[in-house]
Amino acid sequence: MKQLTITATIIAKPEKRELVKQALLKLIPPTLKEEGCLNYDLHEDNTDTNRFFFYENWANRELWLNHNASAHIAAHRKATEGAVLEVIIHEMSPIS
Repeated sequence: MKQLTITATIIAKPEKRELVKQALLKLIPPTLKEEGCLNYDLHEDNTDTNRFFFYENWANRELWLNHNASAHIAAHRKATEGAVLEVIIHEMSPIS
């Protein structure tokens, strides 16, 4: 299987911005330890501080799906329930 690149945009409710930011930061250490995680980089939009962006690379799609089923992702979803306006995920494959 080929490498998978993920972009994930997370838009927090303005009044829940800090809660969402801290919850996203907590995802990084356990995710980086997961099999197949090549990088897991969190960014904050320079003009809209309620918008966060993950740039991720995984060895393959199956390992990324395992990540989505992990305990720390489930805990994150529960901790941020009602605090996120939208999540947009794109799956991409490198072509160069």
